[in-house]
Amino acid sequence: MSDSVSFSERIVRCPACGEDSWYAPRNPYRPFCSARCKGLDLGAWASESFRVAAQPPTDDEAVDDPRLQ
Repeated sequence: MSDSVSFSERIVRCPACGEDSWYAPRNPYRPFCSARCKGLDLGAWASESFRVAAQPPTDDEAVDDPRLQ
């Protein structure tokens, strides 16, 4: 039983501000430290600040790849 408690409750760094945050069921904002940090992260996703870098396919690649047709 003590192993599950040590695994479920630990201190991690907040991805938004870098401060310590409890990663535990008692923290409703986990892995963030606060509602503010959680909201900032959601806003960044909503405004498309986080993106996967990719090059658009050239015309030749689109013709050669059956998945793109």
